Amino acid sequence: MALLPLYFFFLFLSVSSGEFSSQVGVNYGQLGNNLPSPKQSVKLIQSLGAKRVKIYDANHDILNALNGTNLQVCIMVPNEIINNISTSQKLADSWVETNVVPFYSTTKIRYLLVGNEVISGSPKDIWSNIVPAMRKIKKSLKTHGLDKIKVSTSMAMDVLESSFPPSNGTFRSDIADSIVRPLLQFLHRTKSFYFLDVYPYFAWVMDPKNINLEYALFESRTIKYTDPLSNLTYTNLFDQMVDSVVFAMKRLGYPDIRIWIAETGWPNAGDIDQIGANIYNAATYNRNVVKKLTAKPPIGTPARPGWVIPSLIFALYNENQKPGPGTERHFGLLYPNGTKIYGIDLSGKTPDSCFEPLPKPDNNEPYKGKIWCVAAKGVNETALSSALSYACSQGNRTCDPIQPGKKCFKPDSLFWHASYAFSSYWSQSRKTGATCYFNGLATQTAKDPSFGHCKFPSVSL
Repeated sequence: MALLPLYFFFLFLSVSSGEFSSQVGVNYGQLGNNLPSPKQSVKLIQSLGAKRVKIYDANHDILNALNGTNLQVCIMVPNEIINNISTSQKLADSWVETNVVPFYSTTKIRYLLVGNEVISGSPKDIWSNIVPAMRKIKKSLKTHGLDKIKVSTSMAMDVLESSFPPSNGTFRSDIADSIVRPLLQFLHRTKSFYFLDVYPYFAWVMDPKNINLEYALFESRTIKYTDPLSNLTYTNLFDQMVDSVVFAMKRLGYPDIRIWIAETGWPNAGDIDQIGANIYNAATYNRNVVKKLTAKPPIGTPARPGWVIPSLIFALYNENQKPGPGTERHFGLLYPNGTKIYGIDLSGKTPDSCFEPLPKPDNNEPYKGKIWCVAAKGVNETALSSALSYACSQGNRTCDPIQPGKKCFKPDSLFWHASYAFSSYWSQSRKTGATCYFNGLATQTAKDPSFGHCKFPSVSL
């Protein structure tokens, strides 16, 4: 009989820590003009074996579609209203009453993020208001009896000043005391999670000569790295990146705050000048990270062996309206028509041998040759005309050759002139961060569009 109380203790522990389970979810982004309806999308999410889903707002159509499902849901306060919420409890209450209360009884909203990578992509005047806004949102949730919902915010790896070796992980000096420390205090007090975006792809692509691709893909069987300070041994880049944050938090006095992988993934395609973005690598990385994260017993990381790491793969769809380089539009597990880009099971139960063979990668080495940036076919002519005007207004005589009477004026067509302007602008500005995108109106090509006496500027790699 003495064993009975112990049994009930462990039963309670297993039930109360259910949210810590090693189940993988998916990020449901909506930056596409050709995506399935929320109702269809929820069915697709379930078909992938996902147990969780994160959206980047509190879209009511999506929350209604999630009604009655067993999916744990993470919603988000948009970056642009953080400042206002941080100074107004009334506004925080209104947001919660509008976006949480009506859905909570039938939709399993369990996590609420105040902002997405605010430090990485929003004006500095928002940074110091993240935690005040989190406090007001948490207070409002408590007022409505919604204490089960954990409040946090998501951070990218660029909040670290140092990440190598992992034991030297340190938050940036401009945010460590003013922003990160209050954040960690809040997470510790409310028993919430540090939501972290981890992309070994970006770390590898910045230094492919010194970082082994197989090490980044969890495929290395021989490459290991031993941290000279902690003496911990690493067998993959993901663990290194996560542990650098673990050590950074420890350095600020918070060694035990749980980490939640808010985003991780690998692009299935990209621009000509982007290496390693292909279906083979994407499938390999995502299958391997799912295996790691769903392993039983939990694997954890070298700094936290055996810890469960809740996680979300990025992303559900290839989203054609995401700005930036081509990889940004190719992180999906699914094409916009709902078909799988490659075989994947987020439950981790399907062995790789059950999936169809993957196409061999053809861009794991840097592209060597010339690339041009031209207008995409079938785009809106009014938008194309505006983009042409923008490219020509940036100085450096970008569009001189397509002026009347000049050698590239003919053929006198919007498509031709825009293609020249895009190539000219991109060739001059690529080194300062310009991309061949122009709001989806441009695309890269390895085929020289030059004609007769008109030679298009190019980027040489």
